[in-house]
Amino acid sequence: MSEERAQDGEAVVRAVEAVAERIETERAHLTDLDSAIGDADHGGNMARGWAAAAEAARELDDPDPQTVCKTVGKTLMAEVGGASGPLFGGSLVFASADLDDGVTAESAVAFAETYLQKVEDRGDARVGDQTMVDALTPAVHTFKKSIETDDLAPLEALAKAVDAAERGVAFTVPIRARKGRASYLGWRSVGHQDPGATSTLFILEEVLATAADALGTDVPDVDATSPTIPDADGDSVEGDGADPAAEDDD
Repeated sequence: MSEERAQDGEAVVRAVEAVAERIETERAHLTDLDSAIGDADHGGNMARGWAAAAEAARELDDPDPQTVCKTVGKTLMAEVGGASGPLFGGSLVFASADLDDGVTAESAVAFAETYLQKVEDRGDARVGDQTMVDALTPAVHTFKKSIETDDLAPLEALAKAVDAAERGVAFTVPIRARKGRASYLGWRSVGHQDPGATSTLFILEEVLATAADALGTDVPDVDATSPTIPDADGDSVEGDGADPAAEDDD
């Protein structure tokens, strides 16, 4: 194994440990959210699963990113009850295959897209169903565009993705749940924040913080807004935020 892949593997282990600590810290908050529209087990299940995942990751010899993610995914599937185990864990097992050659901007985008696809397939959920997909989709789309179209550094792209996920979490509050236990409440689910979307945000925040620490820098202070404006030919140009339609009216 190359030194770079070994360092990346160690960073992924640290990210898993950070996520486990964050989820434990937020256990009561996640339980409260799930108590309103679910069965009040999301906080406990996630805390137990991520604690076990962190322990499994620490026990790996010479971990590489793919092995760590696959191990964490399998552990989450075994330890997290309800639908969250297959959603968070099973999707991670599939996505880990995209890290076969290590962590690069390209493999990170592929990993994110595979993870999102598997979550959508397993949960049969789409944006607007008041699920974790509402946080994950804008995060993945923003990360992909930031890398492939806006040509941003991966850390800045990840920071934008986290902001996008935060906006997605807020989006779950005023909409009606159409999947999961919350959907049984019908219109009574409106006005409640989805716990799965919330824990997804916490995970992404810890991954971002760990990545910044590994690079020896601060977390970029950015939002999800794109720095480029698409032109008529489908390419992107640097923009100042002005409204192109308004300019056409002059």
